[in-house]
This record gives sequence, C-alpha cells and structure tokens, in this order.
Amino acid sequence: MFNFTEAIDRTGKDAIAYDAQAAIRGGSLGPTDVEVAEGFDIIPMWVADMSFATAPSVTRALHERVDHPCFGYFDPSPAYYDAIIRWHELRNGVTGMRPEHIAYENGVLGGVASTLSVLCSRGDSVLVHAPTYVGFTKTLRNAGYDLVSSALIRDDQGVWRMDYDDMERKIIDHRIHATIFCSPHNPTGRVWERWEIERAMELFRAHDVYVIADEIWSDILLDGHVYTPTQSVSVDARNRTIALYAPSKTFNLAGLIGSYRVVYNAWLRDRLDKEESLSHYNSQNVLSMHGLIGAYCEEGMAWTDELNVVLSENASVACEFFGRIPGVSFSRPQGTYMLFLDCAQWCEEHDMTIDDLQRSGVRVGVLWQDGRAFGGEATIRLNLALSTERLREALGRLKEYVFVAKR
Repeated sequence: MFNFTEAIDRTGKDAIAYDAQAAIRGGSLGPTDVEVAEGFDIIPMWVADMSFATAPSVTRALHERVDHPCFGYFDPSPAYYDAIIRWHELRNGVTGMRPEHIAYENGVLGGVASTLSVLCSRGDSVLVHAPTYVGFTKTLRNAGYDLVSSALIRDDQGVWRMDYDDMERKIIDHRIHATIFCSPHNPTGRVWERWEIERAMELFRAHDVYVIADEIWSDILLDGHVYTPTQSVSVDARNRTIALYAPSKTFNLAGLIGSYRVVYNAWLRDRLDKEESLSHYNSQNVLSMHGLIGAYCEEGMAWTDELNVVLSENASVACEFFGRIPGVSFSRPQGTYMLFLDCAQWCEEHDMTIDDLQRSGVRVGVLWQDGRAFGGEATIRLNLALSTERLREALGRLKEYVFVAKR
C-alpha cells in the first residue's frame, strides 16, 4: 500500500543527514580528517532520521492547513488531543487518558530539562542506563546535574538487561531521586518486557525516585515485539512517571518540532506548567499540531505497521551481515531502527583503531555514527531506516572496502 522501496533524495532540503561535511566536521562520524572518495554517493546511516517519505496522511494534513492563509495565534484543537488519546488507546491499550493529562513539549530533551528543573536541585545526581543516548548526556551536563550510569548487561542470549542490584546501590549511594528511563532503549534497541518495567518501577517506588520516561521510540517495534507504557504497570508508576512522546521518529517529522508529555499526577502537572511558562519558549507550531493529527490517524497506523515490517527485514539483513564478521559484537534490536555495534575485537585482531574503521566506511559513502559518545571504546551506531535495496548496497561497500584484512 505504501512505498518503502525508494529513498527520498533530501540533498539540499535542509537535511543534516545528507550533509556529510558538516557531520564530519562536527565529529559525529568519528575522525574529522576524512572525505567521501570520488565515485561514491552518500548513504546516510548516522543521525536518527529515516530516508523514507512521511506518511501520505501527514502531507495531506499539512497541505490542507497551508491552503488556509491564516497563521495567527491559536490554541491546540480538540482534534489534537483526541488524536493522541485515540492513538495510545488503540496501539498501546491505554485507558483513562484525558486532554488535561497532555501538554506540548518543544522537543523531548526540552521536556527532560524542564522536568529535571522541577524534580532536582542543581548538582543532584540523576540515574541513566549505559549505553546512554548522547542527548541525555548533553542535557544533564549542560544543566548542571551529575550523571550516574548503571550499565546494561547482555545475558547469555545476548539480550541487554537492567542490573537491578547495581541500580539500587547507585540510587542509595548517590541519594538519587530522579531517573531517565528510555523505553524502548536507544541505542541498544531493547523493548522492555512488562515484568522488567514492573521490577524497575518497584525499585523506584521503594526509594522515591521520580521517572522521566523517554518513550519516543514506542511505535517502532520489530519482529512483533510489544511496547508496554511505563505508566501502565501500576498505580504508583502512573503517578511518579512523566512520559515523553513525539511522532517525529515514527513519521520522520523531527524538523517540525513537536513533542508532548503525558502526566497523570496533578501536582507534577502544575509544577511543570509553571516551570515551562517561565521560559516563554515552549510554544507549539500550528503546522506541527496538524502534522501530528495527520500522523495519528487510521492511515498513519497502517503506514506505521508497514514501516515496522520493512525495518524488521532490514534488521534481519544487517544482523545476518554483521553476524558473519568475527570480532563484531551486537544484539539484534527489538525496537528503534538503530543497530549498536561493538567492533573492539575486530579492530584489535586487524591492528586498527576504531577511527581507522569508521574512516574507511565514510570514505566509501557509508555515513555511520561514532558510537563512543553512547558508550564503549570501539562502538558504532548504525541507522537502518532506509530502503532494503539501499541497505544492501551499503553493506556491500562495507564488505568490499571496510571489513577486510588489513593489507
């Protein structure tokens, strides 16, 4: 029904994913002294941005709104709240969500920063899992908080798991009362099972830790995995969790800027409303609102379901490829469209540094992201949200020019 076989050429369309030189200069691709060699076009596989066109229902909604030539002050419409409520009810089984529980956020990280201002004092410690989304790291450090990491551990099947004992020790030792919980987890791609979230939330309840749940990836589910909203696992979880969402990852709408929070606790809502009013910058864009309404509809649901089928196939193709390369370690993602690779053993066996490896990929046009900012000494985060044909082309270049014995 929808076309996921072609990548949209976004060169010159304000897309940083295709701006290789800027990405190189900024260090996102590792070494800054590399160029894409002549004869190789760019395959963007670094920033969390898909190479697919958004759902047709989104562009229709935007066109319809642009056709009305009035862009004055506005309030979020009932249709905006209804779309969010219905989306979470039909896709995630959420009941009891009302418009007053929902509020606009000028980006998930903006919501994280505002919430921390309500929950913490400057210099407080905040618990996060490692590997850690680099946006959390930057937000915490810029705002003056102490980031305390609890490392996820891969079990015998290679699945990333929370270390509850380590989490509890660090909560006690650092007197922690706020945590950022990423579900599904970026960059590992874990989709937490209900019992895992229940155990974590019981730990947070026991030590009075408030939870900032980044659930922006909740719609990207691979191979039939099921997302469980953090707020749904208990009455206490419902009241101590600030959940942050956005259609941006699912529908490729990051450039429109438009996230939202769901908070059931009235005291927290009042404090967040007050905190966010102080900046005078947390104002919604009318096109962002209509983009969400266009996304969160029946056609958008069907589009998302088809997208997940394509991304699941891409994960299979990528995991089959890297599974044949001795020395490259990874866990198959269950959600998101990111693959987190640990190349330490490969680099050691081939007498290469991770910079050497990343540089060789960029030279042949495969723009992959330096994973060290997320965690690990020789890691790469790879974006799989492109056509399967294009993915195979990128992997073919890696096979021919990159993952070969040092000559």
